Amino acid sequence: MQPDWINGLLGGLMIGLAGAIFLLGNGRVMGASGILGRVLDRSETQPLAENIMFLLALVLAPIAFSQWLDTGPTHLSGNWLVIISAGLLVGIGTRLANGCTSGHGVCGISRLSPRGIVSTFLYIGGGVLTVVLLRHLWGLI
Repeated sequence: MQPDWINGLLGGLMIGLAGAIFLLGNGRVMGASGILGRVLDRSETQPLAENIMFLLALVLAPIAFSQWLDTGPTHLSGNWLVIISAGLLVGIGTRLANGCTSGHGVCGISRLSPRGIVSTFLYIGGGVLTVVLLRHLWGLI
């Protein structure tokens, strides 16, 4: 069994490479929430099929890789109320922040964008606060 940090390193390298390829190919930063938002409100100037394929690949690639790689156990909750609530909060947060972790964290920081750096620190702080509250104070997760 390989150490956990190797999976994290490979995943980070693949996300960075995908962001660079997306930027070089489209001239835009790779922000999954922005792409999803433009698909939903049809404000995208790029072909709709291309954006839908990008979003499908985001969902299907981890499923495909988990079949081939020993990813180890996950800590995903089986509580659908928690999963749906978390998804909605992420969606609302990305709209309020005008982007998600892939847009601000990966692409923004790599371009030394002040907005990307501040947003990423706020995401991390919000995540830490959420885990502390839900796990350690309220025992929900």
